[in-house]
Amino acid sequence: MESEDDFDMHDANESGEDDFYSGRDDDAGAMATYDDSDADDADYEFIDNDSDDSVDYVSHSHQQNYTILSEVDIRQRQEDDITRISTVLSISKVEAGILLRYYSWNVSKVHDEWFADEEKVRRSVGLLEKPVVPFPDGEMICGICFETYPYDLLRAAACGHPFCNSCWSGYISTAISDGPGCLMLRCPDPSCVAAVGQDMISALASDEDQEKYSRYFIRSYVEDNRKTKWCPAPGCDYAVDFIFGSGNYDVTCRCSYSFCWNCTEEAHRPVDCDTVAKWILKNSAESENMNWILANSKPCPKCKRPIEKNHGCMHMTCTPPCRFEFCWLCLGAWSEHGEVTGGYYACNRYETAKKEGTFDEEEKRREMAKLSVEKYTHYYERWATNQSLEKLSETQCQPESQLKFITEAWLQVRLSLG
Repeated sequence: MESEDDFDMHDANESGEDDFYSGRDDDAGAMATYDDSDADDADYEFIDNDSDDSVDYVSHSHQQNYTILSEVDIRQRQEDDITRISTVLSISKVEAGILLRYYSWNVSKVHDEWFADEEKVRRSVGLLEKPVVPFPDGEMICGICFETYPYDLLRAAACGHPFCNSCWSGYISTAISDGPGCLMLRCPDPSCVAAVGQDMISALASDEDQEKYSRYFIRSYVEDNRKTKWCPAPGCDYAVDFIFGSGNYDVTCRCSYSFCWNCTEEAHRPVDCDTVAKWILKNSAESENMNWILANSKPCPKCKRPIEKNHGCMHMTCTPPCRFEFCWLCLGAWSEHGEVTGGYYACNRYETAKKEGTFDEEEKRREMAKLSVEKYTHYYERWATNQSLEKLSETQCQPESQLKFITEAWLQVRLSLG
């Protein structure tokens, strides 16, 4: 795990906040759909676009439900969204970028919130219409190093709080080194909420820091966007933009890797994602290790990856692209925790729920899971044998029906050995 105190035990990708196989999808009515009754048999082809950098995979008989995006495509879409917001709301592109980042690149949400209450949005995001303090015309003391500088060596965000260029550079460099949180950077003044935009980064950050910031900015368009995910294949830099409502989540990337867009595991239709997740969890270790995992780990509340807490406080942060922050004890969002709930090393919510018996069922489930390991081993051996048989069939160019004697012989040997 990548956190203050966490450890990722299973390299799987995010499955999303919604259980798409449950049939509940808020976007289903707004997005294009198609009948997936014979989607398993559909043939897919490449459709040439005006740009060579974008390839859409579509069915011969159905409307496409996903698009493969290269980095060039992602940058273009990001720039188009920024331009659209800038034009409609009559704000600068820097401000439009801050707005979209705050609302997870949801253009419709930005429109709705802005026109419902522009002042509230500006206050929340940090887009001030006028400075809080007037910018000095002469000399001024920097609020960080407390040295006196002429006005041409001072800079300020929209709020007007002046700081010297050197302190600004150090502040920005430290924020970028800390990770993607730099995309939501605010004025160094502790009492100020003014946002620091990309123009300040370009003017004051080093070339190396600017490159890091740019990468964070691009990745946020994919990782914060509910409709877009990276291809999970090792070394692949393509992303997938998905249209909800089709019922078929099988995706084939331009790198030829086929996966389920919902859970990002290998394509597994018609088996649902929850079953696949449970199967992968069981397959990730031998029987004794499986017992240990069930007894000593908890699933991330958002992406369901198993997590071991081996030291430190109760504040957990899941690994990218999930990055969900939660409490280890009650598994609730960390944004809802603080000193009132017990701080970093306790959780009043968990203790209250434990007294009320809320967590008893979870503990019983863990015990039952341990007892099921033996049953799992029985089926796993047969599943693994069948997988090996499929590979042998491909290697020897022989149908599986003619190779089943190998499986039968193996089972007889297994039985004779007790």
